[in-house]
Amino acid sequence: MKPHPFILRCAVGVMAGALAAMAGAAGTGHDYPTVSRVEYVVDCMRDAPKASREYLYKCSCVIDQIAQRLSYDEFVNESTVANALTIGGERGEVMRDLRGGRQVARQFHGVENEARKACFMPPRG
Repeated sequence: MKPHPFILRCAVGVMAGALAAMAGAAGTGHDYPTVSRVEYVVDCMRDAPKASREYLYKCSCVIDQIAQRLSYDEFVNESTVANALTIGGERGEVMRDLRGGRQVARQFHGVENEARKACFMPPRG
């Protein structure tokens, strides 16, 4: 028995759609845990000049842009060093004394500021 032409066209359409979806998903960047994305967005919104839905979208855009550039492990390592350099006292001194720590922080801030620019946000000071 020969398959009906309509069924063949539907099957081809479904397969083409599935392939397009898989290709689109492959280009979305690295997979970060949802909680990490939410923490970044909450911190970003806290630092925004005003709390608004606009900054929810902008801050979400920034973490998505960062995920395009850095693997999750790179993000954790680089953002941890960058944030720890701002800790005062002895605890922060450990990170400030870390060989290459300032370079890692500059690298992360560069990626973050490029992401902010792409999302119509000013660079971090």
